[in-house]
Amino acid sequence: MVETTFLSLATFLAVVTAIAGIYSIMTDVFLYDRTRINRRIEAEFLNRQRGQPRRTSLFKDPAQFIVDLPSSDSGETGWRQRFEAMIDQSGLVLTPERLLAQSVAAGIFAGTVAGIVCQKPLAAVIAAGLGAALPIVYVQRVRNARSEKLLRQLPDAFELIARVVRAGQTLALALRAVADEFPPPIAVEFASCYEQQNLGLSTEASLRDLARRTGLLEIKIFVLALLVQQQTGGNLAELLEKLSGIIRERFQIRGQIRTLTAEGRAQAAVLLVLPVAMFGLIMLLNREYANIILARPMLIVGCLVSEGIGALWIRQITNFDF
Repeated sequence: MVETTFLSLATFLAVVTAIAGIYSIMTDVFLYDRTRINRRIEAEFLNRQRGQPRRTSLFKDPAQFIVDLPSSDSGETGWRQRFEAMIDQSGLVLTPERLLAQSVAAGIFAGTVAGIVCQKPLAAVIAAGLGAALPIVYVQRVRNARSEKLLRQLPDAFELIARVVRAGQTLALALRAVADEFPPPIAVEFASCYEQQNLGLSTEASLRDLARRTGLLEIKIFVLALLVQQQTGGNLAELLEKLSGIIRERFQIRGQIRTLTAEGRAQAAVLLVLPVAMFGLIMLLNREYANIILARPMLIVGCLVSEGIGALWIRQITNFDF
């Protein structure tokens, strides 16, 4: 009886040990590659963080970091500066020349296809204009989505900086902590700011470049508060905590505004899409009637102009700064 019990216990322990050994072997075989891939991804991310600040033109012309921090985009800024800022704020690996080349190529392709299908010069011109605008609209939408995500991360990032500063660390290490603890896009922006300081750029220049790259009013207020604190002194941790609370309140108010204007934005989308959808339906069901409409280009131009005015009008009503 004792031998049977001992044999059963030994068999159970042997099975458990075998399962643990098999699991350990499978973990080493299959998870080792995943761990190695994660390490390579982290190393590549750090290399990109270090490489991007080295390519900046601030080291060639330090005077260009001067930016109007308290205000938003200035009306005196040229279209080229606004175009380059839009590309930088989108986070895409693009240059203005490459984006313009893609826009021209898309316009030529859309105009050629529309000209072959419709056999109308006006249709080709309209399609070319729409095709050329698509890459720029895409970059702008990516920029807006990235700015929105960055804005959501700001309160927690400011609270982390406040805790690091309260613990006695420097501002540079606080920026590095944000880059290590948070996901992109805020990690990329703060890592670039940290690396610029490591490469010899002054704190003021790197912070002002951070405000230029992001284009957010909240970041500009943050940079302005840091610069004023460096000159006059004060409790930086308390300042950042108050700033975090203000940004949370602003974000909450923005959410309430979007909720109240959701109906107007939905109506605008329906009114803008409905004429185009109806014309496409007419093209499928009654091509002869559609050809009559296409034979009157001024009617189509008037419709597009009216839609554009209506879109701007509704946007002016449903979107406003506070």
